[in-house]
Amino acid sequence: MRIGNRPHILVIFEGLSFENKPPSGLTLRMSASSYKRFAQDYTVYSVGRKPGLHPGYTTRDMSEDYATTIRNELGGPVDIMGISTGGPIAQHFAADHPDLVRRLVLAMTGYSLSEKGRKLQMHLGDLARQGKWRTASSAIMDAVYPKGGIKKRFFKLFIWFFATFSAPTDPSDFLVTIEAEDKHNFKDRLAEIKVPTLVIGGEEDYFYPIRETAEGIPNAELILYEGFGHNAMFDNSRQFQEDILAFLKKSTSENT
Repeated sequence: MRIGNRPHILVIFEGLSFENKPPSGLTLRMSASSYKRFAQDYTVYSVGRKPGLHPGYTTRDMSEDYATTIRNELGGPVDIMGISTGGPIAQHFAADHPDLVRRLVLAMTGYSLSEKGRKLQMHLGDLARQGKWRTASSAIMDAVYPKGGIKKRFFKLFIWFFATFSAPTDPSDFLVTIEAEDKHNFKDRLAEIKVPTLVIGGEEDYFYPIRETAEGIPNAELILYEGFGHNAMFDNSRQFQEDILAFLKKSTSENT
């Protein structure tokens, strides 16, 4: 998905999805709307993973796919934002291909899954194998919104609707992705990330050790939102986007 038409390019490595395919319909409109603020200053590319991942595919393999695409299609360097599951992939990308990265944002993500995050994703894998996509959707929302509220009910309803009418026929890409993330631990390589980096998310994130991730990256900036968890991007969206843009613009101005 591409929105905006500005000289600077922001490529977003998307989070976990049930199926590796481009968004369409309502999902496409909601995705485009969520990045509309970025598109005022950037040409934004929101990119998922390719379909047909073979068993044993790693987050580093996925990073190489992004590198090939960005090098061939965009030329690089570009600004990169890895969201949630896209974050581990972006870590490999920044360490292995610094020539393709201008600035790096790690949003609601970390060097590995937390223990409870890992257990939940393995549980989601079991549900996917059984075709229980609505139950899996509900479990995700319970982790993203542990305290409940109107937004939790809305997103649970939306994702329940999506899982009911657009349930994947083949769970293999989803299973390969969660198994790859289960094995991902970048803690000992964080120091290899040399590009200007912002680590941002909720202080109570269910899935990732966000603070510890920032501490391992040389000179990384850290923004944590008190009272938010893995819902920080959704429930604090305006501040979230403005803080990211401030980091990207500051970094750009310092190097022009």
